[in-house]
Amino acid sequence: MASVRGGDSNPDESVTALLVQLSEGNRDAEARLAPQVYNELRRMASRHMGRERADHTLQPTALVNEAWLRLVDAPRMSWQSRAHFFAVASTHMRQILVDHARRRRAGKRRGVQQQITLEERLLAAPSESVDVFALHELLERLDALDPRAGRIIELHFFGGLSFEEMALVLDVSVRTVKRDWSMARAWLHGELSTKSHDG
Repeated sequence: MASVRGGDSNPDESVTALLVQLSEGNRDAEARLAPQVYNELRRMASRHMGRERADHTLQPTALVNEAWLRLVDAPRMSWQSRAHFFAVASTHMRQILVDHARRRRAGKRRGVQQQITLEERLLAAPSESVDVFALHELLERLDALDPRAGRIIELHFFGGLSFEEMALVLDVSVRTVKRDWSMARAWLHGELSTKSHDG
């Protein structure tokens, strides 16, 4: 993202300032913000798409564009920071992919499932595939049991946020984030293992 930031010595502060202006309804800030965050959004989209099947009909650029529209059209969203912006962007991207998969499945025969690959760092086990809807439902269950833990899985696994960035977004210590991450990952692994054995 360095090439689009010009001579700004503190790009994060610039992004946060633009987000504040956007929250206040300044539409000019939208045009100035786009080049500041596009490359990171593109990397985030590629991260999401990298877990999808190879023949996915939705491309990263389209995912970025659709997420961007949701982000800038959010009515008076009170953006807290750059990390908060990318956390919300990641949530939008995951929901867009789930909605896309749901529409695709609706046009196919009953029982066809879309698989995504989970990384070893999430499962603490060899990489495996899981139905995108099954993972979505598990994350919703985790969120109901422990909203912060569910958010941490979302932000770290899908959004690629660091522990420090998640701590900022969630307004807790890095130590708390790491503890919740470990517990949430263990819970998710256990649930996925149970589903695998039951299936």
